[in-house]
Amino acid sequence: MATVNPVRLNHAVLFVADLRRAETFYTEVMGFEVAAREPRANAAFLRLPRSGNHHDLGLFGVGGGAPPKRPGGIGLYHLAWQVDTIDELAEARYVLANAGALGGESSHGATKSIYGADPDGNEFEIMWMLPREAWGEFATSAPVDRLDLAAEVARWTGVRSAGHVVQEDTSA
Repeated sequence: MATVNPVRLNHAVLFVADLRRAETFYTEVMGFEVAAREPRANAAFLRLPRSGNHHDLGLFGVGGGAPPKRPGGIGLYHLAWQVDTIDELAEARYVLANAGALGGESSHGATKSIYGADPDGNEFEIMWMLPREAWGEFATSAPVDRLDLAAEVARWTGVRSAGHVVQEDTSA
């Protein structure tokens, strides 16, 4: 049987109650930029500054009368956004905590993760992945352990692992 052979996830799309509120969260807290708006669909398309995608996240406003997301219900559990260094993960933890959006953190062996939720309760993960050569036993396992972020920063500070990342243009 033939299979579809995608390269990676290009973007995600979320239904949100209040488009302006969601756009503000994703731009001011998560660092996305607005790539495009489509007023006829009450939608905004957001891009990460170092992304090579046209957009990484689509937001479609459906109004406050829509039923809320049910935790544990069928459907998307969370999105995972990768950072390039463990130092960026520590910074993300600080930013999410200050925004009241931090939900938790854990070590999955090969990845170190923090969790949060947007104003509509859509959960997300911010994760940093160990360099492939350091995966060891974690190449075939995914534990859920306590994250000691300070120890991970001390061990991995400055190590980049996101692979190809479009660099920000800082010449402006």
